[in-house]
Amino acid sequence: MQTIIVWLRRDLRMTDNAALTAATERGDYVIPVYIWSPDEDRPWEPGAAQRWWLHHSLCALGSDLADAGSRLLIRSGNSLQVLRQLAEESGAAGVFWNRLYEPAARERDTTIKAALRQDGLVCESFNASLLFEPWEVETAAGKPYRVFTPFWKSCLALQPPRTPDAQPARLAAPPRWPDSMPLDALELMPDIPWYAGLESSWSPGEAGAWERLETFLDSGLAKYDGRRDYPAVEGVSRMSPHLHFGEMSPFSLWQAVSSLSAAGTESGAAAYLRELGWREFAHHVLFHFPHTAEAPLDARFGNFPWQRGGGGPLEAWQKGRTGIPMVDAGMRQLWRTGWMHNRVRMVVASLLVKNLRWSWRDGAEWFWDTLVDASLANNTMGWQWAAGCGADAAPFFRVFNPVLQGQKFDPDGGYVRRYVPELRKVPPRYLHRPWEMSLPERDKIGFRLGRDYPEPIVDLKTSRQCALDAFKSLRSGSA
Repeated sequence: MQTIIVWLRRDLRMTDNAALTAATERGDYVIPVYIWSPDEDRPWEPGAAQRWWLHHSLCALGSDLADAGSRLLIRSGNSLQVLRQLAEESGAAGVFWNRLYEPAARERDTTIKAALRQDGLVCESFNASLLFEPWEVETAAGKPYRVFTPFWKSCLALQPPRTPDAQPARLAAPPRWPDSMPLDALELMPDIPWYAGLESSWSPGEAGAWERLETFLDSGLAKYDGRRDYPAVEGVSRMSPHLHFGEMSPFSLWQAVSSLSAAGTESGAAAYLRELGWREFAHHVLFHFPHTAEAPLDARFGNFPWQRGGGGPLEAWQKGRTGIPMVDAGMRQLWRTGWMHNRVRMVVASLLVKNLRWSWRDGAEWFWDTLVDASLANNTMGWQWAAGCGADAAPFFRVFNPVLQGQKFDPDGGYVRRYVPELRKVPPRYLHRPWEMSLPERDKIGFRLGRDYPEPIVDLKTSRQCALDAFKSLRSGSA
């Protein structure tokens, strides 16, 4: 009788879990295990918001496995040592897992696969988190892509994404279960209960993922293309954290959206599937250029004189106290809910790296600790895009004006008023630029700039020009 260990990481689901499916087909008994080993991910170990999500996701998966006659073992420590010990305790013949693509994970998994095979175990990995393997997509010259549009065109020319596997009805339990740690022993939950906003915004776990998707398909997909840039409305799917933790596979998501590409939803479905393409592209770039998690893809930015480390402007940006309403609303949404609308992510990033000329690394690190969907690939590509130093990067002369962005994408002020309530009495025409109100107008509503709301920490026009000059010098080689 053959026992297979399934090593779960960011694939916390039962539906369309390739490693789990293979184990049920080829093993007589299946032992699912999660190993908490944050040191192996340094310097990008899970941040506080991700740990909160992980705790609840593991709890949900444990319940789902129990319903299928199984259980989730939890261990902590060095992954190779734990797997070896578990194999010895259970007499397992093999270890299966789904692939990860971050540099540290790839290096670790390669070492573990070789070691376990040397021990005589069957050791196999599967694709369960990307529609296209990074090595499957290449230019005509056999090189990795650095620009999205030709990358995605090449992806669509390949075989369509596979049909997702069904959830196994039952998992055969071993005659004797090895010992497991209690989930609380991992101490993933914060000591200080700051996470009320996360609890009211999210339902981690596979069931929560499917529930959110169904809501989006019913009420959001048809209007997605026209509403996705407006943060005050429910115009996006908010599936990113569920994808990041693997509570739903991209194959299941692709199939669900594609199957609804009927009359009235074509443009929304196409736009949404293209966003899945950006996720693929981010992993493609990080896989082929692993140094980009720490350094710019565009080597010309290697010595750019960014501001670094702590400081007043960075702290004001982090706390949503810049005095620029659209930026502050985004940063407060992030702190309260662990998530930020993508349009606003671009706006807040532009202010930090262009107007303040603060390092994209500091922005990426803050997002990493506060986002529930902080994928290293997506986070890295997004920040390098904003800074102009990455793949398919925004031109150096693109500096988002947060006032104009607010007026265009939050015209009624619903988003700003939700997260910056001290501006609720400010007239709509001044909501995104309260510093332009005259003193009599401020007195009329009892509003004091600098007392009720900060004055802007930077002059948008002047700082934009300074940024353009600095980036132009860099591009011309005279910096």
